Amino acid sequence: MNTTTTNPVALITGAAVRLGAATARLLHNNGYNIVIHCNRSTQAGNALASELNSLRGNSARVLQADLMDQQAVLQLGKQAITIWGRLDVLINNASAFYPTPLNEITDADWDTLFASNAKAPLFLASTCADAIKSNHGCIINISDLYARRGLSNHSIYTMAKAANEAMTKTLARELAPGVRVNGIAPGAILWPPGEELSEEKKQVIIEKASLKKMGSPDDIANAAWFLINKATYMTGQILHVDGGR
Repeated sequence: MNTTTTNPVALITGAAVRLGAATARLLHNNGYNIVIHCNRSTQAGNALASELNSLRGNSARVLQADLMDQQAVLQLGKQAITIWGRLDVLINNASAFYPTPLNEITDADWDTLFASNAKAPLFLASTCADAIKSNHGCIINISDLYARRGLSNHSIYTMAKAANEAMTKTLARELAPGVRVNGIAPGAILWPPGEELSEEKKQVIIEKASLKKMGSPDDIANAAWFLINKATYMTGQILHVDGGR
């Protein structure tokens, strides 16, 4: 059953695990109701919702959607708004990431990597903008430090993240003054899932950061909280949380 709430509501894509889950917990601890989007991580999403609802009843819901499916993306935005009758924050966090060496690239790679990193965030923003505007809310798009630097063997991913940053700047103009739109570009926060990096390779990456250490998911969650509640005169900005990389 759907009910109304006076609590602010945030939709976070890819919120079941990793950076999304950390951000969901922080916002929830600060009084937000959370719409947890997931695709294949439904078990983790349901576990997170149970955790949050045990702290505050009817404060978290799970919506499953494949961001490769355009109709599912549009439905996700509409359902998120109807759960509690409002939406204040959209965080486009979900992201496909894997290597695409130049001589192995396929059309499917293009579609997969652009879907979650650029296309779905754009159409979710379009679907949710009016609801967010009515609450003077904001949109946050999670980018990557490699959107500007490039990453060998990941051309499609870095192109998609560059599109993500261009979208952030464009929507900041188009949705102003009612909706602020900013981005976060993480550095070395968590190692990519499914990639076996040697300790030597990890250390090389860490040494490239001025602070000479890894960040944590909480660093991204805190940056999101800053953009949502403190940086009320910021829009169209990409906040780099990368240890000075």
